[in-house]
Amino acid sequence: MLEALLAERDPDVLAALGVGHIDVSEVHAEIRRSLGTGDERLWEGILVTPRVRKIVALAEARAGDRDVEPIDLFEAMRMEGGSLAAEILRRATSARATKTDMP
Repeated sequence: MLEALLAERDPDVLAALGVGHIDVSEVHAEIRRSLGTGDERLWEGILVTPRVRKIVALAEARAGDRDVEPIDLFEAMRMEGGSLAAEILRRATSARATKTDMP
C-alpha cells in the first residue's frame, strides 16, 4: 500500500514525508529491497489482509465525514505501526535524523 501511495505522488503524502525529512527515493528503494522485484508474484494490486482492513478502518476514522484521502491511508499506516511500511518509514526517519545529527 505504501508503494501505491508513493507512486500516486499525492502532495499531502509528499509533504508528510518532507516534514520527517524522508527521501521518497530512499523509501522506494527500501520497499523494493524488502519485497523483492515482484517478478515471482502471481497477483497484482493490494491483498486485503486483516492488517489492511485495520489500516483502512483507521483511515476512515481519521477522515470522519469526508472521503478517505491518500494522506489518511498514509497516516493510518504510521498509526497502526506494525506493518512493514511503518517499519520502513521509522527506519527512514531514523536514518535521516542520524544524518542531520552528524557534524
